[in-house]
Amino acid sequence: MNIKSLLPPGLYRIYRSLPGCIRRLGASWASKPRTSWAVVALLLASPVHADVADMLPSIKPGVVGVGTFKPTGRPPANLLGTGFAVLDGHYVVSCAHIFSKPLDSEKKEMYAVFVGRDQRISVRAAELIASDKARDLALLKIAGEPLPPLKLGDSSQVREGWQLYFTGYPIGSILGLNPSTHRAGLAAIIPIFTPVAAASQLNAHALKQAASPYEVFELDAVAYPGNSGSPVWHPDTGEVLGVVNSVYVRGTREAAISAPSGISYAIPVKYVHRLLEEALPHAP
Repeated sequence: MNIKSLLPPGLYRIYRSLPGCIRRLGASWASKPRTSWAVVALLLASPVHADVADMLPSIKPGVVGVGTFKPTGRPPANLLGTGFAVLDGHYVVSCAHIFSKPLDSEKKEMYAVFVGRDQRISVRAAELIASDKARDLALLKIAGEPLPPLKLGDSSQVREGWQLYFTGYPIGSILGLNPSTHRAGLAAIIPIFTPVAAASQLNAHALKQAASPYEVFELDAVAYPGNSGSPVWHPDTGEVLGVVNSVYVRGTREAAISAPSGISYAIPVKYVHRLLEEALPHAP
């Protein structure tokens, strides 16, 4: 009799993730008659690490496309980035730069949240109710049925070296509304502004961030413009710890680099908490 025959597949997968010394102890117990309960008790008492594939079904329904909708446009829907539902499911967090262009009121253009999969999508009118332009965060409100909200975590507890994930729409509408999930190691927690070698590399945006710097997450993953607004989440808890920003931050930190560096950035979720507190004083 072996340990795999005693445990359901889910518990066996958890057992395989335990340190070798604990696995050997469990196997010795399991070799004795009527002692499989001891192995189960050992597993239940040990830290459990969720499988990413098991976590994704609770993440993806809360991730949406964001952009604009123009009834007379060809095509009418313009998917510009990613967002994710928070609070009671009527609010969506994304990046402010996505909504920087004025709407064409004459053609009834509006901000929109896109829900669904592949080419079968529904359009939800959205109202931009708050933004933090300094950190490129935006808060939208939608009417109708609530979306499945994601839980916001505590980014002050994040540590360099963690393996995280982000889910979003890297190439926008070209691939349809099919969210992609990428693994991203937290390479460093760094200030958003880095002094440059020459004054010619400075611009108004960089100077503004130099005046009031803050820390961002550096990720060893490639993110594309459509990933802006994607939630960065922890695989064990599903909690959102950051918001991908593949354009805004790089424009400051990598102003002197002409080719893509393979590095992406995320705004810590503590600034999302702050935006919600300022926009919605009674938000939970």
